Amino acid sequence: MTNPLLQPNQLPQFTAIEPAHVKPAIEEILAQNRATIAELTNLQGTPTWHTLVAPLEVIEDRLEKAWSPVSHLNGVMNSEALREAYNACLPALSAYHTEMGQNAKLYSAFRELRNSDGYAALNQAQKQTIDNALRDFQLAGVALENDAKKRYAEIAARLAKLASSFQENLLDATDAWHQDTEDANFLAGIPETALGVMQQNAEQAEVKGWRISLDMPVVQAVLAHAHNRALRQTVYTAFSTRASDVGPNAGQWDNHPVMTEILDLRQEQAELLGFSNYAELSLAPKMADSAAQVITFLEDLATRALPIAQQEYAELVEFARERDGLETLEAWDVGYYSERLRETRFALSPEDLRPYFQADRVMSGMFEVVKRLFGIHITPRSDVETWHADVRFYEIHDEQGELRGQFYTDLYARSHKRGGAWMATCQSRMRMGNQVQTPVAFLTCNFTPPVAGKPALITHDEVLTLFHEFGHGLHHMLTRIDAASVAGINGVAWDAVELPSQFLENWCWEREALDLFARHHETDAPIPETLFQRMTAARHFHAAMQMVRQIEFSLFDLRLHAEHDRTVGEQIYPLLEQVRDQVAVVRPPAFNRFPNSFAHIFAGGYAAGYYSYKWAEVLSADAFARFSEEGIFNPVTGRSFLEHILEKGGSEDAAKLFYEFRGREPSIEPLLASSGLVPSH
Repeated sequence: MTNPLLQPNQLPQFTAIEPAHVKPAIEEILAQNRATIAELTNLQGTPTWHTLVAPLEVIEDRLEKAWSPVSHLNGVMNSEALREAYNACLPALSAYHTEMGQNAKLYSAFRELRNSDGYAALNQAQKQTIDNALRDFQLAGVALENDAKKRYAEIAARLAKLASSFQENLLDATDAWHQDTEDANFLAGIPETALGVMQQNAEQAEVKGWRISLDMPVVQAVLAHAHNRALRQTVYTAFSTRASDVGPNAGQWDNHPVMTEILDLRQEQAELLGFSNYAELSLAPKMADSAAQVITFLEDLATRALPIAQQEYAELVEFARERDGLETLEAWDVGYYSERLRETRFALSPEDLRPYFQADRVMSGMFEVVKRLFGIHITPRSDVETWHADVRFYEIHDEQGELRGQFYTDLYARSHKRGGAWMATCQSRMRMGNQVQTPVAFLTCNFTPPVAGKPALITHDEVLTLFHEFGHGLHHMLTRIDAASVAGINGVAWDAVELPSQFLENWCWEREALDLFARHHETDAPIPETLFQRMTAARHFHAAMQMVRQIEFSLFDLRLHAEHDRTVGEQIYPLLEQVRDQVAVVRPPAFNRFPNSFAHIFAGGYAAGYYSYKWAEVLSADAFARFSEEGIFNPVTGRSFLEHILEKGGSEDAAKLFYEFRGREPSIEPLLASSGLVPSH
């Protein structure tokens, strides 16, 4: 049997990959990698880049090119067989990575190279690769003694399995719940696009009427627009209790034991490495210096945002009382009355804008935006194998015609697909002899799909999401760095990695950019000026409430990992209540189990790092402020961002790269202005 995961193809053969291929391929590659590492560590003479690091990058690349399509398929085309194959590989992969990180001979070889005369002759990216590797050896426990080393490996393996279990529980709990109805009045107020999705759900399930699911486009539509308060409560309850001990599927996929074990193991891992808590370990490779610094940053933002957020919420409570005589504004009412208040105050609903954002057209407009900014050309290719009919494939060429990157897009929500939106790497840029490998990315979203032959129309929030993920993609694909470990997003400090993604969102608010793609799907008319004015006037609507919510998540995450004590009982929910006492304006009901679906920190790499969104927002708002000053399509400014930020990847310190682009340290003022917390100039 030819195994497609072992073939040296330029791109994954998605149609040929079967669950049965996964374990044999990974086992074979790991065995070959171990043999290569043994050879490299037994070479005579002083190690050099070419005798030590370059061969390691080659074997790591081969592993990435086999595992990334498997990991991706597990997220977007989940099945029992694939899940089983994926999980079967986790212990072996974890053991391999731990072995690599704790390989004393390999560490010694890197140290010898770092201290050799040859180090000085290396370029910046190569030096950064070696310095990062030495740091990562320390963080992987290379200096641990025998029993501690063994325990570290056990913890790493178990944590990989628990992260996968967390995602699976969440996916299963999301897919398990639905409510069917044949009564159109029951769904009054819900926009046509969402009703179309519910109708399509029902048809696929071979039931009459409409099927309400917990897919994000449906949940958002119900909570923001359903006049039926009982329906809003039902959907809110099902959604906010997913994978928990309460709610409609109480106890069936409960993530609480998973979360508790993850926190205990992270704390133990940190202690093994000499840190007092996991937050310290998490922050070691990041821009921020300490948990105290991050908490001060978040609390400073909270101090500025909280009084405005409280005012926004008080207005909302009063509005609901005046409009409908509502005595108590419940959590399932907040989205609904926020939308009604937005409509009243600005004569604007997100649904008013949806007809102007046809998904395909938004894509081509986004490509035009980055063409003007960075001088790149993006073209589709139809001869590439994909995993689903919705998937598209594109190539990026620069002005000289050089192929700079390739990417897949998978934009629409469906069952057996993980919720949310993300960019993931398929393969990284690296030099192999005279050849440079093209970086390839996956861009995944969960938008409302096209229904009944009509084009997919998305909300302005979804437009922002698309630009955000594409910003990550450009960071990965436009890199000029030839050392894979620091090319693109690799090696970038986690709290700086959101800079390009949040930065690109700004063009979704600019008339000059919107006119490139925001056109009515039936009449081809651009957004009318009156509608544009209402849209920009509403930009800061409830911005302070949104900000304190992000601060709540960030403080909860950081304190959870900084204060966790393995000798104490339940800490997750009491800590969340403490944080809410400090910064929340909307208090969810006692049954809400938000942490049980907080995949970012329990399964997505953001542990003690969720603050990164706010941290990087300071950088992204300030970076865009330069475009506001010099012209949003100023090619010189665009080229400067390309050269200093996107092309450099992780090859230099993020703070240094920002300084080179901006000519000064970052300022918080543009973020406060762009969030409506201070008057913009």
